[in-house]
Amino acid sequence: MNLHEVERDPQIGLMRERMRNFVEQHAIPRESRAHMHCPEALDEALSELRPVAQINGLYLPQLPRELGGLALTWVERSAVLEEAGRSYLAPGALNCAAPDQPNMISLLRQGTPTQQRMYLEPLAAGQLRSCFAMTEPAPGAGSDPSMLQTRAKRCRGGWLINGHKWFITGAVGAHFAIVLAQTEDGPTQFIVETKNSGYKLLRSIPAVDPYAIGGHGEIVFEECFVTDEAVLGEVGQGLRYAQERLEPARLSHCMRLIGRARRALELAQIYVNERQSFGRRLADLQQVQAMVADCHMDLHTCRLTTLDCAARMDAGLSVKTESAMAKVFVSEALYRVADRSAQLMGALGMSEDAPVAMILRELRPFRIYDGASELHRATLGRRFLSSTPGDKK
Repeated sequence: MNLHEVERDPQIGLMRERMRNFVEQHAIPRESRAHMHCPEALDEALSELRPVAQINGLYLPQLPRELGGLALTWVERSAVLEEAGRSYLAPGALNCAAPDQPNMISLLRQGTPTQQRMYLEPLAAGQLRSCFAMTEPAPGAGSDPSMLQTRAKRCRGGWLINGHKWFITGAVGAHFAIVLAQTEDGPTQFIVETKNSGYKLLRSIPAVDPYAIGGHGEIVFEECFVTDEAVLGEVGQGLRYAQERLEPARLSHCMRLIGRARRALELAQIYVNERQSFGRRLADLQQVQAMVADCHMDLHTCRLTTLDCAARMDAGLSVKTESAMAKVFVSEALYRVADRSAQLMGALGMSEDAPVAMILRELRPFRIYDGASELHRATLGRRFLSSTPGDKK
């Protein structure tokens, strides 16, 4: 399915319309500065919105029907999640926001029947939240997961985990964490419940993006005991699983944040059409017209890039290269759109009286989350240089 087919598909059109109505009538009106750096207030708002999303047939677009989902393809999601992304509340209300969304994918792919019953099913039902604990303070794992410092050692009846994680999105209020730790057999994923006495949430790190679900936590594992049943997937395969998790996570971020940048531009266009300066509307100035045109070109290219990667995923093709290119281009292009939108709105674009400043803050970290742009560029460059011209490995 290409862009034109997406635009013409009546079912996608109806779902997009329902999603836009949900965002305009329910999500945006509930947005509040009280949610800033307050995961508890954000959770409360999401708990109010999720039943509304379910009633409107919008809940869990990414999961199969047997888990209560809508079983949308990646291409179908690209259209729907853009609409949802116009509000920071809507993806969470749909239960299609990070880190729970990619964690559901991991549990669906690598989880045992018991793990799926204990963690995936209640996660999908919105009864609990989770986090993914990989990133560590220096000299530990960041953009380079091979620098993993957290260790898991076999012991009688299971494993003992020791380590220090930080900037773990979703940690505040999470019921469990998927933890990446080094073992004698290689990096391994473990499911660790946050009530475990060896799991300690030290703080929520104040960050530039204040509306992250569950904040960004700093966690310490001290002689944290888990049984063998806590291993997610196979021992020693944690890095491969993490990569499999990241590719769809990056693409979903692109889909949602296209909507956020689009909202910033919509607000900027309303402003320049109404604002008078030196006896003329700002919209009548060629410089303003050029900035608006550049924004639309960036958004259009982001959609095409994201849609191409989504179609490849639906076809079962590798997107190792395409997802990295999409992540770099889209993260940088969307920030340009938000930055221009804020500039067009002048002082209002810098203030908390309009959502544009908030959107600008939310989009800036995307150039770092899920792998910094510089890392992806280096990896892509090596891959292209080592391959036959025209052949993407």
